[in-house]
Amino acid sequence: MALPDIMLDTPQMFILAFALGLTGALAPGPTLVATINASISGGWTMGPRVTFGHMLSELLIVILIVAGLATVALRYTTAVAVIGGVALVIFGLLTILGSRGVTLARTGSGAAVVTANPYFAGFFTSVANPYFWIWWLTVGSAMVIAGLAGGIFLACVFMAGHWCADLGWFTLVSTGISRGTTILSDITYQRIMMACGLFLVFFGVYYLARIVFPPA
Repeated sequence: MALPDIMLDTPQMFILAFALGLTGALAPGPTLVATINASISGGWTMGPRVTFGHMLSELLIVILIVAGLATVALRYTTAVAVIGGVALVIFGLLTILGSRGVTLARTGSGAAVVTANPYFAGFFTSVANPYFWIWWLTVGSAMVIAGLAGGIFLACVFMAGHWCADLGWFTLVSTGISRGTTILSDITYQRIMMACGLFLVFFGVYYLARIVFPPA
């Protein structure tokens, strides 16, 4: 059985990748903390710089997938798809549960260190985050492999959409912090997180349904 055919064209792939990427970027974690800390004294450019470090860590994973891991994984497309779908639902539920207490408040801890090398901070906080590896070994790999089924270009479109979400969110955070405010209130942030969680659950269920009941 092949991966579910849900990627119809380039615009849809980009939009889907952006939405999935945003749900991951919004989740509280070390990369978000690094962005906040760096922006306190480093200005709004810290967001994009931290993001580029984060993007490098993801690029290395994608290269591994394209170079050979995808060839192995394609032998187990059904398993990859099921794991990816289940992971989406689980991440969605965890996002919904965790949305109640999230905040964009400044932390101030280690700001000088992060500002000194925001690229390294973005890379290190990504690879040191267990959530990062779980996401890429399940959802991320499944989506990249699905994109590769339509050609390398479609896989690149997926990564472009994913990175635009990361860059957009972390730039928004760094801009707000550097100006002495958090553009989004905590309540608004919590509601966005809730919406992202619901999206993950919905898409995960839809993804699994396409495996159990493939289109004719």
